[in-house]
Amino acid sequence: MVDGPRRHHDAALAVVGALLVALALLLIWSARVSVPRELYVSELGALGEPTAAQFSLALHLLVAGGLLVAWAVRDVRSAPRLLRRGTPALTLALSCSAFLVAARVPCTATCPLPLGDTFTVQDLVHTLAAVVAFAAACWAMLQVAFAPGHRALSGITLVMGLAVAVIAATGGLLSLARWNAVFGSRLELVATTIGIGWLVVYGVARAARLLRSRAPAAELAADPA
Repeated sequence: MVDGPRRHHDAALAVVGALLVALALLLIWSARVSVPRELYVSELGALGEPTAAQFSLALHLLVAGGLLVAWAVRDVRSAPRLLRRGTPALTLALSCSAFLVAARVPCTATCPLPLGDTFTVQDLVHTLAAVVAFAAACWAMLQVAFAPGHRALSGITLVMGLAVAVIAATGGLLSLARWNAVFGSRLELVATTIGIGWLVVYGVARAARLLRSRAPAAELAADPA
C-alpha cells in the first residue's frame, strides 16, 4: 500500500506546482496584452523589451512548477514500448530544463530569425532551447496519454498534445517563411497556452487522484493522473 504521508506529500507538491504554472501563464498573458503590437511569445523576453523581466519570472515559475509536478508523477509509466523509453516525469524535467535555458539566455532585440546577419549565438541557444522545451513537452503529453488508466484525462491529453505540436510547428514554419507573422505569432501563443494549461490540469488531477486513492503502489504507477 502507498503510505498516507507519501501520498499527501506528492499531492501537495502537485497542487503547488500547478499553482506556480498557472501563475506563469497569467504573467505571460499579462505581458502579452500589455504590448500593443503583434509579436511572438519569445519576444516578450527579448533584450530591451519592457516585459522582459516579467516574462523571465514567468518562465522561472513554469520551470519550478513543472519540476514539482514531474516529481509528483514520477511513478507514471506509458504503455507503448516506444513511449516507455523514459518516463513522463523525466521528459517533463527535460522540458523544464530547456525552458530554464531559454529564460537565462533570452533572444536579442526582436528575436531575429536564423536566416539573417542579426542572428547571434545567443539567439541560436535560445531558439534551440525553446524547440527542445516544446518538443519534450509534447512527448511528455503523449506518454501520459498512453499511460494505463483514467481514460478521460488520457483522451484530453492526447488531443491537447497533438494540438500543441501541430499549432506550434505551424507557427514556427510561418515565422521561418516570413509569411503572415501576425497569424504565426497568435498560433504560438495558443500553443503555449494549451501546453501550460494542460500542465495545470494534470497537476490538479494527479493531486486529486493521490488524495482519494488507496490503491497499491503498482496501480498508482499505472495511472496517468
